[in-house]
Amino acid sequence: MSGVIRRHELSDAEWAVLSRFLPSSGTAGRPRSDDRVVLNGIVWKLRTGSVWRDVPERYGSWQTLYTRFRRWALDGTFSRMLRQVQAEKDATGDINWLVSIDSTIVRAHQHAAGGKKGAVDRDEAGDHALRRSRGGLSTKTSDDVKGQAAMASSIFGGAGKAVLSL
Repeated sequence: MSGVIRRHELSDAEWAVLSRFLPSSGTAGRPRSDDRVVLNGIVWKLRTGSVWRDVPERYGSWQTLYTRFRRWALDGTFSRMLRQVQAEKDATGDINWLVSIDSTIVRAHQHAAGGKKGAVDRDEAGDHALRRSRGGLSTKTSDDVKGQAAMASSIFGGAGKAVLSL
């Protein structure tokens, strides 16, 4: 692909790095859509946050993009890409492993708790994120960031115990 690089598409250098990790197409059946066009469509969708049906037609059918995205996600293609590129860049010293942590308190309305004050429901799990504090009902969220990419997000309940980590 030469000429103009669109805003949400991979450059030739990025394509050269990532194309090595894509699964090869089989010899049987219908010829598959060009991997670079499909990957550019997936990148466009992820960078813009749009729904699959809104991906421009220049990337092909949205069903093809979704199917390929799902297949590559389930078979570990994207995870392999990330691990390999990180390992290569780390070996050459191109990754800054500085970690930044940002957190905030999220307030909730009194009706969000779902029960009477002081009542204990034995069927409820003890690790719910909504807790009563001096300021009222709230929960704390925390995001860990390495460089420019989000690493993990956590939601904390009482006593700083993480109840959900992404």
